[in-house]
Amino acid sequence: MNRPSPAPAAPDPVPLLLDLVRTPSVSGDERAAVRVLVDRMTVLGFTAYVDGAGNAVGECGDPDGPVIMLLGHIDTVPGDLPVERRGEVLHGRGTVDAKGPLATMVWAAARAVAAGVRARLVVVGAVEEEALSGGARHLVHEHTPDALVIGEPSGVDGVVLGYKGILRLRYEVERPPAHTSTPEEKATEVAAGFWAALRDELGARDPEAALFDRPLPALVGMGGDIEHATLDISCRIPPGFDTDGFLDLLRREHTNGGLITVLERTDAVRSPRTDPVVRALTAAIRKRGLRPVPKVKLGSSDMNVVAPHWRVPVAAYGPGDARLDHTDQEHIDLREYRLAVDTLTDALGHLADSLGRVPAGSGENERTGVPR
Repeated sequence: MNRPSPAPAAPDPVPLLLDLVRTPSVSGDERAAVRVLVDRMTVLGFTAYVDGAGNAVGECGDPDGPVIMLLGHIDTVPGDLPVERRGEVLHGRGTVDAKGPLATMVWAAARAVAAGVRARLVVVGAVEEEALSGGARHLVHEHTPDALVIGEPSGVDGVVLGYKGILRLRYEVERPPAHTSTPEEKATEVAAGFWAALRDELGARDPEAALFDRPLPALVGMGGDIEHATLDISCRIPPGFDTDGFLDLLRREHTNGGLITVLERTDAVRSPRTDPVVRALTAAIRKRGLRPVPKVKLGSSDMNVVAPHWRVPVAAYGPGDARLDHTDQEHIDLREYRLAVDTLTDALGHLADSLGRVPAGSGENERTGVPR
């Protein structure tokens, strides 16, 4: 079925971003913002709808071309920040993380198709990214794109190549009632020993490596008494980390009668600089007279969820300073936002051309360039 192409883009993409930021969408309660986004994409000529997970999805372009998905997230962390525009600066929750990058994707897709890009573009405003990526986990079973751009703040001149993974676990231990004066181990003491052992195990692995390339544990919650103690631990893990082996080691040598429960595990992801999406973004940034800055992030994103399933070219891009994520100072420079729209529009043209040039019978996926 032929999908309608978006109408020529209006001169200023700021009203869409304002509409999104003014509509609260804390993770788990995104329906109002999803409706706004679907309505705005429909006006721009997308075939737009709400999918089974509650994601906002808009499709446009050549139905026979390579499929380029632009995956942003519409949810935010809690925080009732005043939405205020001061000249060319917009303040409010989600301006950076990540409604700015999401609105960038919508306008870039509309402009790219209006300019004749030969690709089918699928823009997604995913739900629950700030929770457990429920929206992205739904997508892996519903779509098979040929290339993927993740909407996260990289800065207008930045290209994010990868994100660390995460291993979240809970440790619980019990000990019989005892007087504080006795030498018997208390549950709190056992828990403290487990945390020290875990930290030492990870600290001994590539201690001189860059932060992205070594595991980083954090004790994010603790509670209990001498009879029962609980720890919540988050480990940011690098590419290639042997999560199963590490858990086996902890259970074999360091639990001391306690129980480990894995709450979340997501592998790290990283694209090479030769990745077609990376190359397209880099070329577009240079075209704007900027120097491309490749980046890797210590946190995680929906890229960690979908990239291992689809195994297609992927990188993250979007306006905004990621250091403002989740802070009370969250704001975005609207001049950067407009420049990011122009840059991503150019990148989509480069990417569509590169996906269409992979020769048939080359031993690669004919559209993605990824080995079969």
